[in-house]
Amino acid sequence: MSRLTPIRFAEYDPKSLSEQVGRLVILITPEGVMDQAARSANRLSKGAVARLIDSDGFKKAKTGQVISLGWPAGLQVEALDVLVLPRRVTPIEARKAGATLAKVAAGKPMTVMAGSMPKAADLALGIALRAYSFDLHKTSDDSKPSEEVVIAHKAHEDIAAKYAPMQAVAEGVHMTRDLVNEPANVLTTTDFANRLVEMEAIGLKVEVLDEPQLEELGMRSLLCVGQGSDSPSKVVVMQWNGGAEGEAPLALVGKGVVFDTGGISLKPAGGMEDMTMDMGGAGVVAGTMRALALRGAKANVVGLVGLVENMPSGNATRPGDVVKSMKGDTIEVINTDAEGRLVLCDVMWYTQERFNPVGMIDLATLTGAIIVGLGHENAGVFSNDDALCNAFLKAAAAEDEGAWRMPLGKGYDDLIKSRIADIKNTGGRAAGSVTAAQFLKRFVKEETPWIHLDIAGVASVKSDTTYAPKGATGWGVSALNRLVLNGFETQSEAE
Repeated sequence: MSRLTPIRFAEYDPKSLSEQVGRLVILITPEGVMDQAARSANRLSKGAVARLIDSDGFKKAKTGQVISLGWPAGLQVEALDVLVLPRRVTPIEARKAGATLAKVAAGKPMTVMAGSMPKAADLALGIALRAYSFDLHKTSDDSKPSEEVVIAHKAHEDIAAKYAPMQAVAEGVHMTRDLVNEPANVLTTTDFANRLVEMEAIGLKVEVLDEPQLEELGMRSLLCVGQGSDSPSKVVVMQWNGGAEGEAPLALVGKGVVFDTGGISLKPAGGMEDMTMDMGGAGVVAGTMRALALRGAKANVVGLVGLVENMPSGNATRPGDVVKSMKGDTIEVINTDAEGRLVLCDVMWYTQERFNPVGMIDLATLTGAIIVGLGHENAGVFSNDDALCNAFLKAAAAEDEGAWRMPLGKGYDDLIKSRIADIKNTGGRAAGSVTAAQFLKRFVKEETPWIHLDIAGVASVKSDTTYAPKGATGWGVSALNRLVLNGFETQSEAE
């Protein structure tokens, strides 16, 4: 797993500025008000900070912007970074400022003179989220571990305690990014399962269901997706029992297609290399379970992932084949590239049959149609339960993760009716993301509150985001953790 940037909280001592090395960060309000550390830096640098405040450039500076003064006189640091920040900021403003600092630091040692900043823990979280790079397969010496970031604060012990559960979330996000970024020849179904089993060391109960067990359970829909591959299909069950004994869990279900060629309905060659990210839903489930375990969430949560590889071969499922799901419904496979729903429907039904969850959320890089509709700013949210849906949307907004509710309706069922089976796995181009969700809804019991998250547009992106470099984002881990914290924990510590 990629190394999380070490962040240490230390006593606030403005008199120590002349001894600092690396990069030094001071805070100045948009009005140009300097705190004790900024005044000390100004004095040591012979008025350089005051001259910056008087400049036209500072007058145009925005909240969260960093202005760097290179090799300032009177200081040993290679840069004095001026962070423009009001005295009171929201958690999101603080995180964004931290993310900006991480980009400026570029892995070098940094000391942040945070003074009495109330949201310093969120600033640290922003640093931890943005300070990420996936260098596991690079042989160059250019990729070095990030150096320590020190956050000096007047109440550093209290801020460190607030940051501890946030660090757990950051570790979950980094795990998700690592999984999504991994090439498919490394992250096989077996390797993926093994990485999840390793999380027993942090308190999760993990079991792996192999093909003979899946066959016995009747998961022919899931198995038909992977039958053209040499990689064996698996379902991994992760349990975190941090809540009341016997209390029904919240269930998270993830699509884990470790590589998707489209099967017999072969994808075009251009861009197929990106299909290493088609296990993004399973990656988010894994990262969320890691975060919950590391912070000791006081809730019962189960995470189940269906791990398959969709390959063409003489044994692959063909368009026109009919398979039977675990539920018993028959499915006509119109397009073998609409495979994610075939995986999810069996895992979702198994989840409900075994755990009778208080709610179920599935995540999948399911459709290109959701990208057409929402781009890369928001995941598509589909739900049969307003209360659960609204709670998730609130959690996503609190964590600055874009999510937008999409419609469901009986009229869409007509598009996926089959002439020869109970249902077909695609309804064509029209409302493609909606008919995919409508397909999944057929495998949700009436009494189960359910959300489907189509994360095809947000799981991995081609350009930098606020909290991540280009590539895997880890979207969803923070929002799901917040949902659990706000609504499913005993003695919730949510703000």
